Amino acid sequence: MRARMALIAVVTVFMAGAIAGLGGGLAAPTAPIMRADNSPNALAVDVELVLAVDVSYSMDPDEQALQREGYITALTSREFMQALRQGMHGKVAVTYFEWAGSHHQQIIVPWRLIGGPESADSFAADIARAKYTRASRTSISGALSFAMPLFDGSGYRGLRRVIDVSGDGVNNNGMPVTLVRDEVLAKGITINGLPIMLNRPNYGGMDIGELDIYYEDCVIGGPGAFVVPIKERDKFTEAIRTKLVLEIAGRMPEPRVIPVSADKPRISCTIGERLWQQRWGN
Repeated sequence: MRARMALIAVVTVFMAGAIAGLGGGLAAPTAPIMRADNSPNALAVDVELVLAVDVSYSMDPDEQALQREGYITALTSREFMQALRQGMHGKVAVTYFEWAGSHHQQIIVPWRLIGGPESADSFAADIARAKYTRASRTSISGALSFAMPLFDGSGYRGLRRVIDVSGDGVNNNGMPVTLVRDEVLAKGITINGLPIMLNRPNYGGMDIGELDIYYEDCVIGGPGAFVVPIKERDKFTEAIRTKLVLEIAGRMPEPRVIPVSADKPRISCTIGERLWQQRWGN
């Protein structure tokens, strides 16, 4: 009973972040859903979910391990299984890749059907056994560009298509993030965000204190899009589990009222590029 109450508390806290995730700067939230894989043999699922995970050098080895463990634990949790069973088809398709700069994206687990504990355990085991890698720069736009065409040949036909981006920094490499975001949204794909805010911003560094606002205004979008920020290490696993449950269950937070003055991003969507140029001059 105590564990269940704790979970409810976590969901309540992070739903507040989810509601905030519907803030200003979201483009084309009513774009029509266009299913990418219409081949006769495509298997119907409730959700096609791309997990895009940051492995840039700003993620220290401890954070990287914590991030992977969070996904492994979330995918095999009882709450995830319960959300799975509530769907029309009772199964989802998931793929997991890691990204850094615009030229670094690596698929760790290709598209896989998850329809119960055994398939979830198998998916989690493949994440766990993969070799750790890290690379320079942070290109959220590169991650979105890489994720977008993955749906075309997935072999599945989802009622919803979602890209789940987790990262601890702003875009500082590749195309402007808003341009790629808008292209993704135009295809009817929802983008959710998991900003990792464990590091304190430091003078001359690339970290910003408003990473959650940056994700809300510059990265996420689409029907029901939301952000779940992670600000404490001991909340990492709970946050990832809560986010996956919301995505799989198709829960859409109640939209909040946005003042007219908030129709523009509250933070510059090119702040990462400017910080990089100020520090390195290119």
